Amino acid sequence: MAYQAGGQRPAPRPVPESPEAQAYLRDYATYLEAVPFPSVVLDHRWDVVLANAAFTSLFRDVSPHPTALPDDNFLRFVLFHPDAAAVLGDHEAGWCLPMLARFAETLERQGHDPVLQAIRREIAQDPLMEAAYRQGLPHWVRAMGEDAVEHDGAVRTLLHSDPRRAASECRIVCETPRTLRDMGYTRLTMVLREAPAPAPRRARRPRRTAGHLSVVPAPED
Repeated sequence: MAYQAGGQRPAPRPVPESPEAQAYLRDYATYLEAVPFPSVVLDHRWDVVLANAAFTSLFRDVSPHPTALPDDNFLRFVLFHPDAAAVLGDHEAGWCLPMLARFAETLERQGHDPVLQAIRREIAQDPLMEAAYRQGLPHWVRAMGEDAVEHDGAVRTLLHSDPRRAASECRIVCETPRTLRDMGYTRLTMVLREAPAPAPRRARRPRRTAGHLSVVPAPED
């Protein structure tokens, strides 16, 4: 069984069956809850295994979605949820493209995985996202460098639902102990900090349903 800090997941993810592993995850969920910043444990598919209350609070205003809730699969949320840009500032360049690049790397190594294959099919169904994946992404990686794909240490923008925070930056810290790593998991924490020169808060973007990557133009007919 898998756990989310503060309660059991309604749709459990498979985890190692040993009682020791399950006990470790229960205790790690308690530890994660003590972290004041949004923190999440993901498997290689970006399925959420554990998430703390700060992570839940960050995304508390997103609307329901059948497959792309942030506490279900974080990659799907970033790529497919119409509310993602309302929380993740500089959504395309700061979040979508780095995660698409990491997804492409993972797909090369574990292309047989049915969940990863399903995400790839969903990307292909969106003409703009497919163009970004096939054409824009290689160019972006060459232009930005391999470091742009790395999550650990990256500084990205958040639009927090807490009005006291408004627009802020976060430093992504990937800190995975050996036991979690041996289970195939990664821990990602968003260390919130004040933006050095916050811009005036813009009006909330309209919800988008498809084709919500614009960094690569749609193919011409």
